[in-house]
This record gives sequence, C-alpha cells and structure tokens, in this order.
Amino acid sequence: MLSRQHGLMLRLLDPLQKILPGQALPPELSTPWSALRGERTAVQIAIDWRWQDGQPFEQETVLSVRTTARSLALHDVALVPVRLAAWPDHDEQYLTDQPGLLPDRLVPCPFQMDPDHVAICPVRLLANQTHVIWLEWQVPDDAPAGPVSFQIQLAVQGEAATVLTTEKTLQVIDMNLPPQTLIHTEWFHTDCLADYYQVPVFSQAHWQAIGAFMRMAADHGINMILTPLFTPPLDTAIGGERTTVQLIDVLREGGEWTFDFARLRQWIDLARASGIEYFEMSHLFTQWGAAAAPAIYAGLEQGRVRVFGWDTDAAGPEYAAFLAAFLPRLTEKLRQWGLSGRVFFHVSDEPQPQHLEQYRRCKSMITPWLDGFPIIDALSDLELYQSGAVDHPIPANNHIDAFLDAGVPHLWTYYCCGQTRYVSNRFMALPSLRNRVLGVQLYLFRIEGFLHWGYNFYNRRLSRDQINPFAVTDADASFPAGDPFLVYPGSEYQPEPSLRLKVLEQGLQDQRALQCLEALTSRRDVVDLIERESGQAVTFSSWPPDAGWLLRLRHQVNLAIAEAVENGQN
Repeated sequence: MLSRQHGLMLRLLDPLQKILPGQALPPELSTPWSALRGERTAVQIAIDWRWQDGQPFEQETVLSVRTTARSLALHDVALVPVRLAAWPDHDEQYLTDQPGLLPDRLVPCPFQMDPDHVAICPVRLLANQTHVIWLEWQVPDDAPAGPVSFQIQLAVQGEAATVLTTEKTLQVIDMNLPPQTLIHTEWFHTDCLADYYQVPVFSQAHWQAIGAFMRMAADHGINMILTPLFTPPLDTAIGGERTTVQLIDVLREGGEWTFDFARLRQWIDLARASGIEYFEMSHLFTQWGAAAAPAIYAGLEQGRVRVFGWDTDAAGPEYAAFLAAFLPRLTEKLRQWGLSGRVFFHVSDEPQPQHLEQYRRCKSMITPWLDGFPIIDALSDLELYQSGAVDHPIPANNHIDAFLDAGVPHLWTYYCCGQTRYVSNRFMALPSLRNRVLGVQLYLFRIEGFLHWGYNFYNRRLSRDQINPFAVTDADASFPAGDPFLVYPGSEYQPEPSLRLKVLEQGLQDQRALQCLEALTSRRDVVDLIERESGQAVTFSSWPPDAGWLLRLRHQVNLAIAEAVENGQN
C-alpha cells in the first residue's frame, strides 16, 4: 500500500477527527470498522500535500473509491470562519479558543460511478494544506453480513505514476439497527428559511425549503419538529418581532374568534411525509418569564392586524379568552388527525424561581384544554419542578444530576450556549468526541428526549437582524460557533449538513446499538462493557478524553451483538 509520494499523503481517519489548519495529520484509523444493517457509517479521507520546488500552487487530482457498497456519499469537509470559538471560562478540552477557521460544513462532492462501480471524484488540492473528505455509507437493511472492502486511490492528473492507495474493510453485523426510541427536537426556525432565501412566507418556494430541511432533520434522527402555530416567541428582543410565520389563520367576527387549520394540516402532512413523528407546538407565552403573549395576527373588519404581542398581559382576560376559544378547536383537530400521544405543548422556556407565580397563572390558562397532551419546558431548577409548576421538566445536562438523584421520571435533557464546561456539546471548537458521547449518556441514564434550540437559527442574538451563516457561525459573536445551527442553507432551497450533525447522528446510533445489545443480553452486561472500555463510570460530566475508547466501545458492542445473534441461532 502506497500512501505517501511526491509530497502527497493519503490517510484514512476515524469520524471523530477534526483537522485544524496547520495541524499535522493524526495516525491512520486503527480501530476495526463495523456497523449494523440500516446504520449510516463513515470514515474520513485525508489528503495532505506538502509543496516542493517547481510545483504549481494547486494540483488537480482524482479520488476513486472501489467498493461493492452502493449508495455512497462523499462530502468535502470545508473550513468555516469562527469569531467566537469559546467563552472565556471554558475548560481545557477545547481544540482552540481563538478566532480562525474550523472544519464544519459538509459540501457534497460531485462524483460519478464508472462501469466497474468505482466512484470517481475530482479533488482540487492547495499547497501545504490538508483536504478532508467525509465518506459515508448507509448500510442497506438487507445487506448481507460480512466484510465490505473500500479501496481508496488518488491520482494526480497528467502523472499516472503518482498514485496513492489505502484501504479499509467494514464488517457488516448480522443485525438491523433498532428504531430510535429517543424523542429528539432541534428547534426549526421557519422564519429563517424565508428570510435567508428571500421568499414570501408559505409561498411555494418557502414550502419547498421547509420540506427539504424537514427531510434532512428526520433523516438524521431529529424526529420532532417545532410547529409555529403562531410565530414562536423565542430569541426575540422585548418589543421586537420576527418575520411572521403563523400557521393558524385567525378571524374575529361579531366578537367571536374563528380559526382556519388548513395550513397547519399542510405542515403536518409534509412533516409526516418527511419522516417526522412528533410535533412540538410553539410556546404559548414569551420566553424567560411568560410575561406576554406571542405575536398573533388576525383578520378584523379593518384588515389583518396584530391582536396580541408584547403589549399583551399574558395572564390577562383577553388572551385567556382567546386561548379558551382556540385550544379546544386545535386539540379536536389534532385528535382527528391521529396525533394523540405525538403532540407536546410549551408554556414558556426556562422559567426561573422569580417567575413561578406568573408561570403557574399562565399554565392554568391552558391545562383545562390540553387533557392528554403533555406540557414540557426547559427547566433547570429542581425546586421549581418540585413545587409542581412544571409537569415534565427538561433540565440542561449540567444540571441534570439533581433531577436524576431525585428520581424524576421520564427525563429529557438539553444543552445550548451555557453548557460549556465538562459536559457534552457540539460547538465547533470542541472535539467531536464531546458531541458523540451524548449517545452513551442518553442510554446509561434512560433519557427519553433531547432538545436543542438551534437547527437553523440564522439571526443575530434576539433576532435583531439576519446573518449569512456561511460567514457568521456564532450569531454575530453571541454564542460559541456551532450553537445556533446544525445545517447550512444551500442552493435550490436544499440544506447542507455539518460535521456536527453527522457526529450527533452517530451518537444517536450508538444509543440504539446499546439498546439492541441490552435486548439480546442484559442491561448489566451492557453497563459492564461500557465501564470496561472506558475504564470508569461514564456520567454526564465525566468520560475518558481520548476518542479511541468510544470507537473501541462501539466496535465491541457490535461484536457482542453478533455473538449474541450467533448463540441465539445455535
């Protein structure tokens, strides 16, 4: 195998490596590579070119992947600009805390399959830089168990003799990855799609973008979607408004409220067709205190006007009467559409102790109409939960230990810009291990749901203005880069994935594989295996810092599944 020649180096890396500008190539992937049927699995192809006298600044090369695997995907791992990499009080595990360029955006590589079923992809190399390609394969549900080889070759155009070769074998396990049990939501910002693509809200082009972004979410384990009954009152400056994306048409005639649910039905039908299973109704009161109502527009005799908003007392009689008219009709529709058990409601995001009485008042306005529909809210204060105000709390992962110790049932968790020290998160400046380890944690602590606020937030903080996410990855230095979004708005209304989205999905697949092994053996066996490979008890704030343990763990889980299947067959 020839992997270095004429200043070129070709190397296969594991999916948890991040190559920063100027960084030397890490060692070749040494952990055995295995996957279950139905799993999306990946390696990274790193091509490093050290310039020599007489060479041009760039070289046109051809990468070829010879394999019997079908449905390959190849993405360039592109560098993106980062201004705010980390808060000043970050821990020591970050890759950097300085502004610069970090690998994140995955740009689809154009490639063709030749008659011998070899994927052929042109690659443009720049001198003294490392080019990384993300190679992934969705293992078919009916793939035969056994080895699948991947032979990678790199040829410099015009120099047939300059060929580098490396290879790796994937072992397909004789078991299908079980369905995802985790409920997973990444807040879907419908307004940001209309704003970025500069299309009218709920126009044909807007619906095209909504559908494409829904499909990518569902395809990567995001099975719940924030549904804008009214424009979500999230990340909005007091007195400000975001672009209106109200699914419910509201009319007031003769003192009576009437509602048209046709656009909501269109949303739900599109989401279901895209693979979404659960629906998260947008918050019925403003963020951080439930002081006001969301911006709601209605058709009145004088035309379409805003009837509720920042100037509305959230617990006042006018908004209470509106909710009493609206919610029974809404829940009736949801039941008619077969969504019982799949719809969740919110009061207000992250109430604090000083908001307790206001939260109670607001919640009491909606609970009579939501029988059978859970109310969930991000909440990291255990005493506030114990007061009975919040039925289903979602604590941040740096506060969840108190909820676990108290035995709170049916726990969810979340992280965002505030979870920066010694807990899992997905900032661009964090190693990918810190992103993927979430799957093991979700399994170990039987977490039922995961929430994050930013699937596609392309605004400045408090939505004071829109940004270009290809140039601004931190909401204008408001949050560590990578917190506001997981996907980039590509051309033709199509999303582009990030490295972080792919690694997060791998963590969710780890959780499913661990559940699979538990079903075949026992929970005690699985926990023992995790502790054996990690050398410690894994918690929400502690795990080995070397990514190798997690890769080895996942391979050992796969081998244990294969052994259990074989023994069961015998």
